[in-house]
Amino acid sequence: MLKKTLVLFMAAAFTMVIAAKPAAKVTYTAPKLSDPGSWTMVVVSDIQTYIKQIENQGILDMMLAWIVRRREEMKIQQVLFTGDLVYYNATGRVVKQEGRIYGGRMTDLVCGEQWKATSRILKRLDGEVPYVLCTGNHDYGVRSAENRTTGFNTHFPSDRNPLTRRQLVECGPNSFGVRTMENSAYEFTAPHPDNRKFLVITLQFAPTDADLKWAKSVADNPRFANHFGIVLTHSYILGNGKRLVKENYALSKKGGNAGQGIFEKLVKPAKNIRLVVSGHVCKPDSWEHAVGFSWDKNSSGKDVAQLAFNTQAIGGGFSGSGGDGWLRLLEFMPDKKTIKATTFSPFFAASPSTRHLAWKTDARNCFTFEIK
Repeated sequence: MLKKTLVLFMAAAFTMVIAAKPAAKVTYTAPKLSDPGSWTMVVVSDIQTYIKQIENQGILDMMLAWIVRRREEMKIQQVLFTGDLVYYNATGRVVKQEGRIYGGRMTDLVCGEQWKATSRILKRLDGEVPYVLCTGNHDYGVRSAENRTTGFNTHFPSDRNPLTRRQLVECGPNSFGVRTMENSAYEFTAPHPDNRKFLVITLQFAPTDADLKWAKSVADNPRFANHFGIVLTHSYILGNGKRLVKENYALSKKGGNAGQGIFEKLVKPAKNIRLVVSGHVCKPDSWEHAVGFSWDKNSSGKDVAQLAFNTQAIGGGFSGSGGDGWLRLLEFMPDKKTIKATTFSPFFAASPSTRHLAWKTDARNCFTFEIK
């Protein structure tokens, strides 16, 4: 009886296997320009979690290698890094707060080793593609923005990448009165048939009123009156699109401006700033908090698009993969008003077994907007 039952069970299981439909095959399409007249700007979100754990650094290197390899076919004109280039500027050690470990997992690198790692990995872009960096709260002080000391200027001087140096038009003074890349401005011309002039202004974390006054003087320069202005700063809007009004960092309490201050003192009064790009805000494995978008009018009645992109906690939280390799691709269309935003991971795209995960296609991560 047992033998007969076993035979019947195996026959039923075999019948179920035969009747089952094969799994739907997901078609993978590699990134490409949707129009031959388009060109691309790439946004790389906060990289601190790639840097702090050695096994994650290869993912960041893969992302940058993908950018270099695709720079011609995607017509990549510039790469924007949203800040937090390291997890700890000074100590790199775990700090215990109220009985818990600050930042989750212990970092693998201490003291200046994180800056050395960031510098080494970003070297892949030197001489290959222009890139612009802004500083985040983790790039200052001991743990996070207690003061303005930073290893940034040691590793990223103005002459480091010759392609970025060609775009550089001015370095503003930092909080010590030294002109560095912490506050800086860049100019480039979009490829044909766009041919527009672009001005990119980058601000240090929690920019002071003096920083914003300098940035406004650049934006107001008649030379840039007809340029498409972009501001790159670390902390600006939340995932819901609302601007940060205040923050509790020491530098914020010492006169550093949050998103609302940056808008009121720089973005709104400037006639030519049309796009703001930022990072900073996130929650573990929450796309709702990792990306944001909103619109505002400047004082001239022109639309200003504001974009937040920070995937550092996607893929296991703050002790996970570092962000699963996600990049934000901004395709500037030849009509000179439409920008197509997509979210792509070279990390997932690298293997046929994970390519079906390489695109985020929801409305938060794949959308088109117009700046007229």
